[in-house]
Amino acid sequence: QVQLVESGGGLVQPGGSLRLSCAASGSIVSIEYMGWYRRPPGKERELVATITNRGNIRYADSVKGRFTISRDNAKNMVDLQMNSLKPEDTAVYYCNGVQAMAVMWGQGTQVTVSS
Repeated sequence: QVQLVESGGGLVQPGGSLRLSCAASGSIVSIEYMGWYRRPPGKERELVATITNRGNIRYADSVKGRFTISRDNAKNMVDLQMNSLKPEDTAVYYCNGVQAMAVMWGQGTQVTVSS
């Protein structure tokens, strides 16, 4: 099973930007859905964005127009560009992959938006 490792989290001021990266230990070509989820403090994990291996993209309403997901099958990477960050974007962000009956998760990376 492919292992997923996130990077790029940190502390940023409101209005700032961060880019999260998810590196897979193997090929993601056959992984239909790759995406990002997040768990805000004291809340359940929620969808941020997903991208299929055909390039179909879905965003949560709360991030539309601010976040951009991208996928590079040649590099086995999935990135999340986050702009115009708000304090409510503070969360642990997780990379996710779904292939047939297998669901893969990374260990998570903390994003804190605060002045």
